[in-house]
Formats: sequence, C-alpha cells, structure tokens
Amino acid sequence: MSMLHPRPGPHPVHTVHRVSALVLGAFLCVFGVLGFARGQPFFSTEGSVVLGLSSNGLLAAISVLVGLVLIGSAALGGNAASTISLVIGGLFVLSGMANSMVLGTDLNVLAFRMPNILFSLAVGAVLLITGGWGRLTGGLPDDNPYHADPVPSPETEAEQDHWPAALSAELAEAERAYALHYATPEQLRRLDLVHRYRSPADRRRIWQDSAPPQPPDSVTPAP
Repeated sequence: MSMLHPRPGPHPVHTVHRVSALVLGAFLCVFGVLGFARGQPFFSTEGSVVLGLSSNGLLAAISVLVGLVLIGSAALGGNAASTISLVIGGLFVLSGMANSMVLGTDLNVLAFRMPNILFSLAVGAVLLITGGWGRLTGGLPDDNPYHADPVPSPETEAEQDHWPAALSAELAEAERAYALHYATPEQLRRLDLVHRYRSPADRRRIWQDSAPPQPPDSVTPAP
C-alpha cells in the first residue's frame, strides 16, 4: 500500500482524521450561517463581527461550503477526511497569508481583519496536523493503515516457496494478535525482533530463529 492508497478498515488514526474534520466543519457551518443572518452585503469590505471574526456574505458562503465538504469527508471515512483536511488546511494557510496583504484595501473582498488572519492560519495548521496525523511520517507500525508494505523482489518471492506454510501461518497469526492487542509475551518478544527487518524473508527467518528451544524427545530406556 502507498500513502495515496491506504489500507481500508477502521483504525484510531482514522478516528482522529474524521473527528477533527467533523468538528472544524461544524464550526465553519455555524460561522457561515450566523454570517448570513447578519445580512451583510456579499462583497462588503467592512463586514460584521460573528463569533469574534469579521464576516460578509461571500465569506459566509465559503465557510458553509468548506464546512460541508469537511463534514462530508468525515462521513466518507478516515482516508477521505485525511486527504481533504490536508488540502483545505493548505488553502487556509495560503488564504491567511494572501489576505494579510490586502487588509484595509478594496481587494479585501472577504472582509478580513487581523483576527481572521490569525484564525485562518490556526485552522490551516490544525487541519494539516490532524490530516497528516499518523500518515505523513516515517517508521509507521505494521498495523497503521498507511504503512507502506515493501515491494517484494523476484528473489524474495522465490524464497517464499522454501518456507514451511506452518511457519508463515504462525507468523501471520502473531502479527494479527499484535495488531488486535492480544499477543502473548512470547509473541511480543519474537515480534520485537521481527519488526527490526523489512524483508519478508528476513522476518520469517528471524521468527524461526527466535523460537524457544524444543525439549529433547524422551527416550524409552531399554528393558
């Protein structure tokens, strides 16, 4: 899997993406609706104060639209919420920087004031952080939905045929137990060694080599 094609399924990382997108989207919708309620002209450069921020008709419309997009991304799932949060977060940062250059001019069509600039930069930073949480970093654990599996080489695929099926199944079961938090201490000990390697062949070899020694077969004494 790659960063753009993450694994499906629920995960705590997805919860962070969805909750943050939902909360910020709901706030933007409330801000936009209250801005419409003030009845400001669409392109007024003065605006009226809503929740401590300046707003006009155009900013209210954009706020509702962006809020609905964020809420929709949260409903679609963690992958969509993460991607859309990253995109919108970047746009918020750019908006804050761009509008800071037109304050007090006729180009201030969104009626921005300094609190709006700070809010736009802050929301952009929050969306970038939460959207990239557990995704845009190295060394992701194996159970992370954005963990990139190494592409097996032809040599690695050929080596797989030489490993007993029972060994591969035992390692797979241990990985499943680790991901679902019911692994035994012995499995955790061996997986700690396995996770230091990326190659599937190396992982199976370390798993096999880390097995506890088997007791010798009992020998029946001769009569």
